[in-house]
Amino acid sequence: MATYRFEIDKRLMGLNEYTKANRTNKIVGNLAKRKEQDYIGWCVKQQLGNLHINKPVRGKFTWIEQNKRRDLDNISFAKKFILDALVEMKVLKDDNRKIVTSFVDEFKYSNKSKVIVELEEI
Repeated sequence: MATYRFEIDKRLMGLNEYTKANRTNKIVGNLAKRKEQDYIGWCVKQQLGNLHINKPVRGKFTWIEQNKRRDLDNISFAKKFILDALVEMKVLKDDNRKIVTSFVDEFKYSNKSKVIVELEEI
């Protein structure tokens, strides 16, 4: 079973920020999501190239934050952007339950925020 790993070297928008953008208006909300997905896509392309995974996967998301100010569910909401970007780039065929069978979140703290994503074929 192969495991694929990539890093997103910034703090991704949380649920509270995304909700605020959408409450401003739907265009602002859409642009916010687009900006996050485009950056995630760039990170994936740089680190994994044109990878296409044809098997179901288990995901592991390691969220590294600079402090403990944000709630864990607010932070991990950004997996929505990550999975949507992976589907858009055709790394994953879909992000439904047949393809992404499970995932776990781990939270750590350091002087620089980032996300480490691991996808394990099953």
